[in-house]
Amino acid sequence: MKHTFDAIVVGAGQAGPSLAARLAGTGWKVAVVERKLFGGTCVNTGCTPTKAMVASAHAAHLARRGHDFGVQTGPVAVDLRAVKARKDAIVLNSRTGVEKWLRGTENCTVFTGTAVFESPTTLRVGDDLLEASHIFLNVGARPSVSKIRGVDSVPFFTSTSILDLEDLPKHLIVVGGGYVGLEFAQMFRRFGSEVSIIDRHSRLAPQEDEDASEVIHEIFKAEDIQVRLDATCIHIEQRGDEVAVGIECNEGAPHIVGSHVLLATGRVPNTDDLNFKAAGIHADERGYLQVGDQLQTSAPGIFALGDCNGRGAFTHTSYNDFEIVASNLLDGGSRKVNDRIPASALYIDPPLAQIGMSEAEVRKSGRRALIGKRPMSRIARAIEKGETFGFIKVLVDAETQRILGATVFGTGADEAIHCILTAMYAQQPVSLLTHSVHIHPTVAELIPTVLEDLKPL
Repeated sequence: MKHTFDAIVVGAGQAGPSLAARLAGTGWKVAVVERKLFGGTCVNTGCTPTKAMVASAHAAHLARRGHDFGVQTGPVAVDLRAVKARKDAIVLNSRTGVEKWLRGTENCTVFTGTAVFESPTTLRVGDDLLEASHIFLNVGARPSVSKIRGVDSVPFFTSTSILDLEDLPKHLIVVGGGYVGLEFAQMFRRFGSEVSIIDRHSRLAPQEDEDASEVIHEIFKAEDIQVRLDATCIHIEQRGDEVAVGIECNEGAPHIVGSHVLLATGRVPNTDDLNFKAAGIHADERGYLQVGDQLQTSAPGIFALGDCNGRGAFTHTSYNDFEIVASNLLDGGSRKVNDRIPASALYIDPPLAQIGMSEAEVRKSGRRALIGKRPMSRIARAIEKGETFGFIKVLVDAETQRILGATVFGTGADEAIHCILTAMYAQQPVSLLTHSVHIHPTVAELIPTVLEDLKPL
């Protein structure tokens, strides 16, 4: 059956539903296509479930540290089935909320199934043929699986499948020391598993500055998480009830033997079955849809939002994609992707938040810059909470006195950093913050102090 709409939104992740509702609210006739789970990665296999489980892991960690705070606790054990049940309830509530919202939106029709392009204006979803002059792709991404020997015959987990575990691994081997691998490594160590991390780089979280990587190593060492660096995973093999990971390395044993393996080696976009070439859309070699600063693809009237466009791999960047497109289409705006300041957080405990340019990027740029830095061990709030890992670091342009970037690593970092981010968006000099009075006792109250003690980089 053929249906004609003003717009088709493919994918019900973070950008798609909000865009569909906004368009429908202005009178557009909108179709939404979702083939599996409403809410996308964030709600179903990303932020929502993992942060719910991180919260459970944090509770277990604090319980074990009870004596540090004068609290007597007995042996701490984690019921992974109960952790999963709590996580599943939170996820289901969010997922059903998104679906109910879309299905109840006036001028919006929901189709379930896989959308495939037949032309630049036409998509097939099962027996339905959908046609529109505007098409918005919000199809997301999924975990990639490294092409290492043994993956076709040996059981392993990805960041999606490990969420369904109900029995605690005795020894979890994590291949990959990026954001995903680090969060799961600490989480399962706090649940009670023995954990080993393998990464081919010389340090964990190699995209971050070296001082941040050093603190991550300190945290993981304190929690007895084993780390093998400069080690490339070359194969996995079954050894009875255990799994062995073979590694190529300069030192250490050539194998690590554990009970379970998590492959956390990156993600790939869900574009391989879109038949996007039939629409005249260009993609890079990995399948990410190429877009301009206003998120339009190479095909007129077709936009790509969220993870599938390679311009951001976070929920907040996906939602900002919606804001950019909606503003430009409906409000006469001229918003661009390049207007936003890079901002991200690694949710190990304590969290690491990074905005703007890193120290390495500022040094590489060759510009005259200033730096302010203070360890969390000198911040009253961190001392009072017994969480002194980390630091605050801010980089400032020496000539304009504007903030170039910042890292806040420690308790409350993911919240405290936003006052710096707002100052950056306002394009204000550092004096805005140095003259501000922040609440005591907080982590944020030390930001003005850090900025009052800037030194040449």
